[in-house]
Amino acid sequence: MENVLVEGAVAERHEIDRLRRRLVATAVASAAAAPFLPPGLARAAAPRGRVTALGAPSDRARSGVDAAPPPRAFAPMQRMTAGLLNVVYADLGPRDGPAVLLLHGWPYDIHTYGEVAPRLAQAGYRVIVPELRGFGATRFGAADTPRNGQQAAFAADALDLLDALGVKQVIVGGCDWGARTACILAALSPERCRALVSVSGYLIGSPALNASPLPPPAEQKWWYQYYFATERGRLGYGANTRAFARLIWETASPRWSFSDEIFERSAVAFDNPDHVAIVVHNYRWRLGLAAGEGRYDEMERRLSALPAIGVPTITLEGDANGAPHPDPKSYAGKFHGPYAHRLVRGGVGHNLPQEAPAAFAQAILDIDGTAQARRRKTP
Repeated sequence: MENVLVEGAVAERHEIDRLRRRLVATAVASAAAAPFLPPGLARAAAPRGRVTALGAPSDRARSGVDAAPPPRAFAPMQRMTAGLLNVVYADLGPRDGPAVLLLHGWPYDIHTYGEVAPRLAQAGYRVIVPELRGFGATRFGAADTPRNGQQAAFAADALDLLDALGVKQVIVGGCDWGARTACILAALSPERCRALVSVSGYLIGSPALNASPLPPPAEQKWWYQYYFATERGRLGYGANTRAFARLIWETASPRWSFSDEIFERSAVAFDNPDHVAIVVHNYRWRLGLAAGEGRYDEMERRLSALPAIGVPTITLEGDANGAPHPDPKSYAGKFHGPYAHRLVRGGVGHNLPQEAPAAFAQAILDIDGTAQARRRKTP
């Protein structure tokens, strides 16, 4: 269990505390005893009766969340044609459990949630963790599809996957690029988003917004964005992908003592043949240096208004995040539903779900409890 301290309390905490007092006593024992399981065995560990008997999956005690042992890898992986992609994804926990969609960022991969996902699966959730376009074994269905990294493309991919899986509604959690996608789903498709957990808050943007210059210290932190804007940067990232990614890991999480093995486990995801093109396009699009696709124009038009988010939300920030990130006060007003911000202390950097998995998993459980309490109060 990571040594962290979480500051901040979710809205409607009194209601969540009431829910926890109804905890089924066997939940903690089963979570502590269960190993990391593939989906078929996870169903056996958390049968339908147990999931439905709890009422709110967030009734799990904190000790139950912390008890899951760290996995070595996600296995087995699933494959699904969804929209423009042939998506590879992990699918843990009971298929009839409340669904959680977890989205990684750059330069990371699904192992951002390597310890979060089994915790949630053991608590009775169905946990879906896709490899994004340009990462891992996910591939485009057609060779002539633009290798597009704009924000709307990732959001459309996520919705396409949920449609292909027949999942109507999810709790969505994200970090880095994944947090931006999670915010988009919550803002534009609230009927599909039961609740939101977002690392570093409200991250929806637009090229027009990004056209405004920042103070020099802030511009310096975005050095890689400007590097990718050049042909030298594209070639350099292609030639030194692993070394570049490792540098970002080290600067974004300066107090995270990850091993070579942990890094290499994720770095193989960057061997995807579309990886460099997606990453470079993402940052060039942000600066207005690369065009998006017409199929996403309407979504981008809506996003350019920086829409508010009304679903129950917890935002998280690590106390040692070395990556560019907004001040929580600057985005608190974008959340119009039940909302709380939590600062996770203990040297936690940018890749918060991997560095502090218990804190992230607990946020999912807590915001689900808030969402359930909100629905009970709605006539």
